[in-house]
Amino acid sequence: MSDRVRLLCLRHAESENVTAGAAGALPSARLTAKGRLQAAEAARRVIGEGTTRIYASTAVRARQTADIMARTLGVDVVPLQDLVEVHVGRAEGAVDPATRARTAAVLRSWIVEGDLGEAVADGEDGHAVTARVAAALTSIAAEHAGETVAVIGHVASLTTGLSALCGLGRQVWGAPLPHAVPFLVEWDGRAWQCPSWPSGTAAQEVTGAAGS
Repeated sequence: MSDRVRLLCLRHAESENVTAGAAGALPSARLTAKGRLQAAEAARRVIGEGTTRIYASTAVRARQTADIMARTLGVDVVPLQDLVEVHVGRAEGAVDPATRARTAAVLRSWIVEGDLGEAVADGEDGHAVTARVAAALTSIAAEHAGETVAVIGHVASLTTGLSALCGLGRQVWGAPLPHAVPFLVEWDGRAWQCPSWPSGTAAQEVTGAAGS
């Protein structure tokens, strides 16, 4: 059997915390009506890919996205705590412009500058986020040699983890993951590869990614 594992990664569908502009992990935020439609469309996009399981963040919005997709694909959903969104400590739920600006600055320092020591308020730093997302993806790959699985996460944590694993950096800065648009990430038994990155509703080629 081939060691190659195909991960169809995606950000959860649109949720209430996003439409409210609230910062942080906010695990109880639910999908909007639009988000439920997006999740159903995501499932239709990957029909025929041979998906054997869906892994999802334990946040409600990610689990709802996974459950909608699973009903179409006929597969099980496995929740993983390590896929949750970045926790921003006392700034959780903040909607003020200063918090949004600080969050963007911290993410840029992690993804573009490689400075993982920064954090929003007293929340997680980039070392913690990168370590847990990498651990989650590595454990998934170890369980599914030769298979295709879906992985549902969040915009900041998933981008941070994949940027580190695939060496993406500034190539994906300014292209935040859209809601519920699957894109391919591969583990070939030796290295991670991120051959594309979704922009809007389409995946764009990523040049210079590890293994490409």
